[in-house]
Amino acid sequence: MLLFSTAAYAYLADDLAPITGGQLGSIDRESFPDGERYLRLATDVARREVVLVGGTISDSDTLELYDLACAIAKYGAQRLTLIIPYFGYSTMERATRPGEIVTAKTRARLLSSIPMTTGGLRVILLDLHAAGIAYYFEGGVTPIHAYGKTLVAQAARQIARDSGIGEQDFVLASTDAGRAKWVESLANDLGVSASFVFKRRLSGDSTQVTAVSAQVENRLVIIYDDMIRTGGSLLQAARAYQNAGAKTLAAITTHGLFPGTSLAKILTSGLFTHLTCTDSHPRARELATQDPRLKVLPTAGLFAEWLK
Repeated sequence: MLLFSTAAYAYLADDLAPITGGQLGSIDRESFPDGERYLRLATDVARREVVLVGGTISDSDTLELYDLACAIAKYGAQRLTLIIPYFGYSTMERATRPGEIVTAKTRARLLSSIPMTTGGLRVILLDLHAAGIAYYFEGGVTPIHAYGKTLVAQAARQIARDSGIGEQDFVLASTDAGRAKWVESLANDLGVSASFVFKRRLSGDSTQVTAVSAQVENRLVIIYDDMIRTGGSLLQAARAYQNAGAKTLAAITTHGLFPGTSLAKILTSGLFTHLTCTDSHPRARELATQDPRLKVLPTAGLFAEWLK
């Protein structure tokens, strides 16, 4: 197995190599003064099983992933697997107003146009914001939706232990009804109670929590959301659980984006004893080196299982 990555995801390829026994491939990179990018595969891919790691965290990173994948197919790889830890644009998975562009679908179509290798093209995606996104890929692409339940369960149990209570003595909660089924499924696996908040939309960008669905009084409430950007929904839900009597609060997310000062806003709110995410987005790893209150879980083991 030969492993490549986009520049932003070199850390994940480095983590995967010793677990899978794969060889790290080399890429020559150069940026020209006008912003144009030069890429060259410095390791021969002909007749090799190739894995390319890269998230669509920006338009530039998406194009780097696409360019590298096309080159790997062109130069004779036997089979190509894309690992996309974070699939950006996932909140635009459907149109709600006339004229809106479903960016999740157009990006999936772009990646579906990568030339097919003899052994096919697989795309492994982690905890999609909407499960239907996997079906936007076309042609001979085989999409695989990997779920990070084991990582979330591991984090939740650790938070309970750190809080000095039993591993099943907490409530697993969601930020809204949209993730309620996923949270309920994981709560059943963990043998704990599930809860979610009911919201009423006040305007296009404003909502109000109207009720909390479970008894949380004097309990540890661990809130799960698949993605945290600014943390607005998370903070609103946390205050609702606090008002409902929660003793302590913690938060877990798969994809920690935390743009700007959003992480500081969440941590300085004083609402959470723990904040945990995975390394699916490079921003989370970067911030964890600056603030140890953010715990980051590695995803390499999860992806390695799919590669086997």
